[in-house]
Amino acid sequence: MRQINLAICGATGQVGQVMLNILKTRNFPISTLRLFASSRSEGKQIQFVNEHFSNTISVEDIDKQTPETLKGVDIAIFSAGGSVSKKYAPVFARAGIIVIDNSSAWRKDPEVPLIVSEVNPEDIEQLFDNVGYSTDRDDELAGLLQKRLIANPNCTTMAAMPVLNPLHRRKELLRLVISTYQAVSGMGVAGVNELSDTTTNIVSQDAKKLVTDPENIAQIEPIKFPAPIAFNVIPYAGNLVDDGKLETDEEQKLRFESRKILHAPNLRVEGTCVRVPVFTGHSLSIAAEFANDITPQEAVQILEDAEGVEVFGTADIDQVAASLEDKIGSGVETSGKGAKAGADIAGVPTPQLSVGKDPSLVGRIRQDYSLEGADPELNSTGELNKKGLKLFICSDNLRKGAALNTIQIAELLIERL
Repeated sequence: MRQINLAICGATGQVGQVMLNILKTRNFPISTLRLFASSRSEGKQIQFVNEHFSNTISVEDIDKQTPETLKGVDIAIFSAGGSVSKKYAPVFARAGIIVIDNSSAWRKDPEVPLIVSEVNPEDIEQLFDNVGYSTDRDDELAGLLQKRLIANPNCTTMAAMPVLNPLHRRKELLRLVISTYQAVSGMGVAGVNELSDTTTNIVSQDAKKLVTDPENIAQIEPIKFPAPIAFNVIPYAGNLVDDGKLETDEEQKLRFESRKILHAPNLRVEGTCVRVPVFTGHSLSIAAEFANDITPQEAVQILEDAEGVEVFGTADIDQVAASLEDKIGSGVETSGKGAKAGADIAGVPTPQLSVGKDPSLVGRIRQDYSLEGADPELNSTGELNKKGLKLFICSDNLRKGAALNTIQIAELLIERL
């Protein structure tokens, strides 16, 4: 495999550090490595060692870069926020560098591929094929960026795509209703610090007052979140979009990005994004409606062979029932016996289990009885509607949700370069 001259922009940030660790463990074939950040981090020394490259690298100020200073770089991975990407991605592109961008800056551009490595790697061909690009766009950077830019999806969309894609290919998705439970690390280090500080503050008092008398707990005023995050759930993640729909940008990303990645422009998607007091690991509860019948057993069979997916539990009723007899410790009680289902059988993925793992974890796979004609108690005479599934997905939002997929895209590019 060809060795690559690689750059990381945002190298000292939370996701940038995860990227560097993944580049090490995957032995990414690096010839040279340049690290960029803001002026505050200029000169910071970062040691990097894998089988292909070993050096101590001095962090460079991204604001000092020009197309001339960047010559020789093959691929640049950006993870420094949308405003940084909009300002500096064109500078890198003018130097002939392919940019893989981890922000929301370019995802909506119809001529910029939005890639999940296990789902639509073929869309990378847009960079190497003149077919399909507009020639009448007013954007002066259009021609430049069309051939130089790849977008990385939002971390919540990323968690769902490896699971939903193989089901969509077999059964054709029509509608998704999604509730997300998003970790505070999605708000950066400041979000992590706020959860840690506010939790410590409450525990230092009589935390049990939260049971009946929360007003007598002295809480630190929230900064990153619209309400206290410790021991709480906030049904609001992202920024309100000023279009009259009362949705956040996180909720709209689920809709737009799912359609683009799955090549399903008519897919109906409704989301509610919730911030929860979890440090890392986004979770999604999904009700999916398909054009064709699908059972939980079929779904498990499909997903067990899917790339980037780890199935938790089984949809075999007999196996789950047997597990209820003697498994202890998962906290899932069975009526009348007080026994508990083993998480390995009943299918209980959790965000903690996802941390540090590459695949999306999926479990609690069940038939959706809310669809018309699906509930046997309400439809005792006709054929049951088996076109709905319910799923629960967990994924490391820093790893696969941000860092890993960009590196997997870079690996795909190496093959094509």
